[in-house]
Amino acid sequence: MTETPSDRSDDALDERVRELHEHLAATAELPIDRTTNRWLGEAEAVARDAATSDLDPETTKERVRQVQHLLAEADDPTDDEAATRVATAREVCESILEK
Repeated sequence: MTETPSDRSDDALDERVRELHEHLAATAELPIDRTTNRWLGEAEAVARDAATSDLDPETTKERVRQVQHLLAEADDPTDDEAATRVATAREVCESILEK
């Protein structure tokens, strides 16, 4: 079976969503204030769903929009590693949604 450009773009989307989830999951063990942690936990759960479910590209992007909204509500963590992970997650959301 020959791979089509659409298959490759779906694979790239899946890879980016897995990356998004990894960044958010990595914040779980870091020292983050309770309120921010709650927003990040919600974002991580939605990202996990998008990364592990067999969703069509539009539904996947809708999940990423939800993650982006949740991240917009979260304050920036004071922990340097957490702040970097959150900033990167926000960038990944943007890059996924601009395509």
